[in-house]
Amino acid sequence: MAKRPPRLLAVASGGGHWVQLLRLRDAFEGFETVYVSMFENYAEAVPGARLYTIPDASRFDKLSFLKVGLKALRIMAKERPKAIVTTGSAPMLGFILLGRMMGARTLWVDSIANAERMSSSGRLARRLAHRTVSQWPEVAEAEGVQYWGSVL
Repeated sequence: MAKRPPRLLAVASGGGHWVQLLRLRDAFEGFETVYVSMFENYAEAVPGARLYTIPDASRFDKLSFLKVGLKALRIMAKERPKAIVTTGSAPMLGFILLGRMMGARTLWVDSIANAERMSSSGRLARRLAHRTVSQWPEVAEAEGVQYWGSVL
């Protein structure tokens, strides 16, 4: 019986976060990749892969984070990923936290849009994720995270 590849959960909100995540796809080679975002039509960009949708959440609406957290918990319980990669935004922090609790390796790639300092979500992720990286060398140095290059 052939061994299944490890499962990777690739999560990002919409817009630029999603575009950046898709540009990392070559790095997902060797994994069975499952995607999470906020729009069902994003499935067209990842044919053959499973895509789960979650609602958006705002730090100004704590109830929205509870809804995302419950959905994230169901996804994590079903998929049991070995690794989680995200390009953000805040609703994706729940996947990082749950991933850590469930033994998955976690990576937060802060958005390229944060050219002067890390996002507030990235600063939280720095405490939660196994690895947090910035796409700007100056930001990485100032924030005490790594710089691996940019995805754009």
